[in-house]
Amino acid sequence: MPHQTLTFAAVVAIAAAATWMQTTPAKAAPDSLDAVKQQFVGHYELVSFIQYPAEGGEVDANYIGRIMYDEHEHMSAQGMPKDLPARAAQTSELVRGGFAYWGPVTWDVANNRVTHHVEGSPTRGSWVGEDNVRYYEFTDDGLLKLSIRDENGRTTGTLTWRRIGG
Repeated sequence: MPHQTLTFAAVVAIAAAATWMQTTPAKAAPDSLDAVKQQFVGHYELVSFIQYPAEGGEVDANYIGRIMYDEHEHMSAQGMPKDLPARAAQTSELVRGGFAYWGPVTWDVANNRVTHHVEGSPTRGSWVGEDNVRYYEFTDDGLLKLSIRDENGRTTGTLTWRRIGG
């Protein structure tokens, strides 16, 4: 009789564990595609846009902007020089500057690469149908760094974003 009770208890325990595993959502590994996608979702403000000229050094582009990633794997971004309104106030001519675009997003987690597939851009018509590839890093202090590289792999700019809102 004790053997039958022990066997029955083991069967119940296995059944309970199987039920728990089926009803408890699995947590994504920190570097899994799902975890990275979830980490991106949100609204961000531009903290800095630093450019790295081929001749060396760094240049602060002095930009402001916003970027948004949604839970449906789409993004939109807008940015402009901080002095654009002042420059526009000095003339009656159209003053241009900055970027605005949107489209779907894909990730290459192994290479820390996010690709913005540009569907539309009122400021950069030549970007439509192109891919804006960015190399991402989430810092320990909660910032998102998106770096731009040239065809030789040299970083030519880094946009640093801070999450805003909830």
